[in-house]
Amino acid sequence: MKRRLLVSILPVALLASCGDKSEDEAAGDAMDPASEQALNDDLATDPDLAGRNEANAALSGTGNAAVPNIDKSPRAIEAARSRAAELVGGRSKLVAPPAAKALGKDSAPSKAMVAAAKAAVAPGGANCGDKVEYTSAWAAKLPAAFPVYPRGNTQEAAGTDEGACALRVVSFVTPVALDEVLAFYNTRAKRAGYSVEHVTSAGDNILSGTKGKAAYVVYGRRLPQGVTEIDLVTTD
Repeated sequence: MKRRLLVSILPVALLASCGDKSEDEAAGDAMDPASEQALNDDLATDPDLAGRNEANAALSGTGNAAVPNIDKSPRAIEAARSRAAELVGGRSKLVAPPAAKALGKDSAPSKAMVAAAKAAVAPGGANCGDKVEYTSAWAAKLPAAFPVYPRGNTQEAAGTDEGACALRVVSFVTPVALDEVLAFYNTRAKRAGYSVEHVTSAGDNILSGTKGKAAYVVYGRRLPQGVTEIDLVTTD
């Protein structure tokens, strides 16, 4: 049975703390009601499970789905690494993201995370998350800068181009180490002209950034099964 793809773009809890900011900064980051509603909703793509809130479980890698058997042999890992290196112009071109900052319950999110969250709401206040459709085809429709990591095993994929929305959500696993996967996305993001910010929250490493109105968020974690799990969200 298919596992429900549940990824909160950015929980409202991360956006609620503006107490340490000046009034001008807080006003600039303020969320309108439609944005807050969008951020509070999950991208629920399995109608049979609609209404159940398992977003936190999905983000922490503790959902009900079993991680599939994937090839974790040294040969498979090296093949994935080699292809990833090719996609950035060579292994020497891979650049690790900046050191992560811990994002606590009362910490204000980075500007990039706020911008990425707002980008999930289409002009006019429509929640793009309500419009997503579940099909593996969306994994092939990610922006060119953010493909599924080479040889990654896609678990779920959802997206929508309805109206003013251009939202993609893909969850995949790979045997390659988390820091290498994050370096890949950091390098791809910078090459494509996106900003990059790196934080940790609730056991996840989170890369996020923007370029104009486009945004991305990469949630990554290492699972006990010896694989890296990535939830990748992009908006245009």
